[in-house]
Amino acid sequence: MNPPGNEAPLARFLADWALAQGLEAEVVELPDPRAPRGRAALVVRVRGRGTPGAVILLSHLDVVPAGDEGWEAPPFAGTRVGEAVVGRGALDAKGVTVTHLIAALRLAVRERPLARDLLVIAVPDEEKGGLGGAAALIEKRPDLVDGARYLLGEGGSISPGITGRRSLWAVGFTEKSPCWLDVRAKGLSGHGASGQRGTAVQRLLRALGRIQDLPFPVRVVPEVARTFRSLAPLAPEGDEGHWIDLRRSLSEDPDFRERFLAEPGQAARVRDTLAITRLRSGDGYNRLTDEAVAGLDLRLLPGGDCAATAARLREAIDDPAVTVEVHLAFESRSSPVETALMAAIEGAARKLDPGALVAPSLQLGWSDAHWFRARGVVAYGFVPRRLRPIDLRSIHGPGERLTIDNLVLGIEGTVSILEELDRDR
Repeated sequence: MNPPGNEAPLARFLADWALAQGLEAEVVELPDPRAPRGRAALVVRVRGRGTPGAVILLSHLDVVPAGDEGWEAPPFAGTRVGEAVVGRGALDAKGVTVTHLIAALRLAVRERPLARDLLVIAVPDEEKGGLGGAAALIEKRPDLVDGARYLLGEGGSISPGITGRRSLWAVGFTEKSPCWLDVRAKGLSGHGASGQRGTAVQRLLRALGRIQDLPFPVRVVPEVARTFRSLAPLAPEGDEGHWIDLRRSLSEDPDFRERFLAEPGQAARVRDTLAITRLRSGDGYNRLTDEAVAGLDLRLLPGGDCAATAARLREAIDDPAVTVEVHLAFESRSSPVETALMAAIEGAARKLDPGALVAPSLQLGWSDAHWFRARGVVAYGFVPRRLRPIDLRSIHGPGERLTIDNLVLGIEGTVSILEELDRDR
């Protein structure tokens, strides 16, 4: 669980399993003062025939806290309930690690090896930004990334077809970037019975009210325009043309604009979003502390600037006793979509899911892929699993589960994609 981290025991357990199967495996220690109990990454290699440009299967070992309510089984026991494994990380992303490891084992025992080396990498600290995980691993072991050509990681999945429509293989080629901010208010301290004004909590609440009133304009950035052009065959009846030219349609057709923005997932792809996720102040009913802090989770469209966004919030708050500080931010990066890896995903879809639409998509959440894109690796977020809206809502929520069917499909789909890619060499 992150915090506090301590992913090293899991990395060692998985490395021991891989070694017992005859795979090459190592544990890369990644010391991190934020997680003194132990942080490490798992690296498993399947040797290819010598063609340059390794393929990376990327996942992460850390998970968010589970909470105590809403679970039908202990959240950290990995319990099988019916035809699913229930537990924190089943989908995000220990289930991905297991999928990648078994797929690698399947490929390792083939009579003819793949052309390229295959690397299964599972890192710590993704849920907190990746500085102690993917970024630290790349800094310590650049040899694992330099020369790598392709990467498949978490993010996109298969949306089952509804009422006879085609299923969607949504392949993340870019993502919104995080802009995590701390809003910190200073004020008078003292006894709660004093009734005094100008307290830190009062200033913070006023600041948050002003922030909540800020409009975030609709913007169709090129990556989003590309996404909806690809998704146009699945648009609601009569809207296919609007999705093909989304920027014009949103600006010129008010009925379509209202209809489009009423769907939260669509609206989040054409504007920056803001959520207040943390509040902290005193520890007693009768004590006024001199500081109150809120945490904001902003997600910015590609091209967004966190520092400029923080400055806009400071201007709106207009209170010298309230500061806005950047806690975490990094740039959104995109991968090209006309690649052999995308063609391989399309080939796998034709075999496993005839009639499915494979579409490059902008992901609303971030992953560690951006660290690898910055090093020139073509990185896509995609694990071949059929996830319904109820499954997606369980990620970071109670009742997270991975069905056995999806585990099997994830393994078979990943193997199929890599075998299709092998035709390209």
